Amino acid sequence: MKKKILFVNISLVNGGAEKSLVNLLNEMPEDQYEIDLLLFRKEGMFLPQVPHYVNIIEAPDALKNLYRPVKDFNKNTITKVIGTAISKTLTSNPYLMREFRWRNFYRRKITRLSKHYDVAVGCVVGECTYFVNDLVSADKKLCWVHTDYVGAKCDRRADEKYYQNMDSIVTVSDKCAEVLKTVFPEFQNKILWLPNITSSEVLRKRSKEEIPECIDEGKKLIVSVGRLIPLKGFDMAIDAAKIMKQDGCQFQWFILGNGELFDKLNAQIEDLELKDWVKLLGPKENPYAYIAKSDVVVQSSKYEGKSVVLDEAKILGIPIVSTNYDTVVDQIIPEKEGLIVNMDAEDIAHGIEKMFNNQMLYKTIKNYLNAHEYGNQADVEKYIKLIG
Repeated sequence: MKKKILFVNISLVNGGAEKSLVNLLNEMPEDQYEIDLLLFRKEGMFLPQVPHYVNIIEAPDALKNLYRPVKDFNKNTITKVIGTAISKTLTSNPYLMREFRWRNFYRRKITRLSKHYDVAVGCVVGECTYFVNDLVSADKKLCWVHTDYVGAKCDRRADEKYYQNMDSIVTVSDKCAEVLKTVFPEFQNKILWLPNITSSEVLRKRSKEEIPECIDEGKKLIVSVGRLIPLKGFDMAIDAAKIMKQDGCQFQWFILGNGELFDKLNAQIEDLELKDWVKLLGPKENPYAYIAKSDVVVQSSKYEGKSVVLDEAKILGIPIVSTNYDTVVDQIIPEKEGLIVNMDAEDIAHGIEKMFNNQMLYKTIKNYLNAHEYGNQADVEKYIKLIG
């Protein structure tokens, strides 16, 4: 008999956690599991990549309504507006605010799932884990923490009571696991790390597809991928582009992704007269084709858990320039896979210029990347063992 598994996520918009989830679903053996996927919002560019044997179930009406924009007025909008206002009044911490709102307003409106599962998985921190804990019946419950818990400004006071009921707390790197064990020492025996699933075979195949944008002949191509939010540091990247332009460097910089800072970053590009140098392309269902055509992949993050983009760049043999956030050393061997630079625009610019100007270094990194296999489809067995 197949085991009944439930995965719970907010949506399948662009993001490392979403991409990793879809990759995992595609690698799980169809003959062993009956897999349901519940999304708070049934949307996102990764939806078409969900395999046919995964059943995307309908979320309870109240759940869907509460996670729609306020402008889409519905019978739960008043709960959303009042609950958010009261929660913000009572706590200034955004992470604690969402947990308070969930506990005191949202979960009271959302019906419990009727189906019983062998295993239920909350795929990201926060409400997905709360939903699995409060409103799902399962023999075994797991939650994923796809980030550096401290760097992401999560808060122990919000999660402690939920993590207490989880059978395992899974994160994506050794460094992230150590951070969790420091924050939750009482749960250290059930904290473990499993790598994001990245299929080198799929990446290489899709990387050969064409892209609609023109790449100017004679210019180096830089590609960055990520949500346009403050912690991704794209404001620093744009400032770095200004420095490189002033230094006479010939380049194009494509930034793939969407988010709350889209308009602000576009204005920054215009103010610095970089419209012909830096382009925000929005989210792309196939970022691999862009990465494969680039000369350098740049990550300007202020923190990461474990970057899926860096794994993808390494698989495709593209040298990396990354800021020195805490967990970057888990993914980049300096001078062999890329360069790690200080977290400021000047150092990002100089790191990219060093990569472009030092051909011996660039070739050394390219050769090292191409000589190693970074795909980890084999790690699916670790997930299967965990799920049981």
